Amino acid sequence: MKTKHVIVEPYNEIWPKEFEKIKAEIEPALANLCLGFEHIGSTSVIGLSSKPIIDIDVVIENYFVFPEVIKKLNSIGYIHEGDLGIKDREAFKYADKPHLLQHHLYVCPKDSKELQRHITFRDFLRSHPESIKEYSKIKEEAAKLYPDSIEKYMEYKSPCIAKLYTLCGLDV
Repeated sequence: MKTKHVIVEPYNEIWPKEFEKIKAEIEPALANLCLGFEHIGSTSVIGLSSKPIIDIDVVIENYFVFPEVIKKLNSIGYIHEGDLGIKDREAFKYADKPHLLQHHLYVCPKDSKELQRHITFRDFLRSHPESIKEYSKIKEEAAKLYPDSIEKYMEYKSPCIAKLYTLCGLDV
């Protein structure tokens, strides 16, 4: 689901609760197919400004179970979009979930480099308040400068993200 208008808000303490609501809807459908759920992205970091969109990684053992995961998620209104160019991170969209906050749903095998990148970046930010302030400022500036272009918003943030990735030991 592509962002059409970029809005960045100060951290909102409802975001973890919204993650739990989304998880509660998905978890029963996946029963024994998943190992867990990770609240990733900016809404998962206390104090970090963010677009009000929850990012969720559903962790699976491996791709052996993935066809069944697609079927189960489809049964509750999620449609597989493919990896969207990112290896070992499968994206799902939805059309009619007004009772849930907007969210991005991904499924990753437990050994996915993308999953590890998400968790490493999240955990780094959670333990570095100075980086939260810096990244929040950049995101807020980017949203003000480019409210109608997610591409330019992302481009503006890129140098800050690259710096933070380096600080937490991730490849840029």
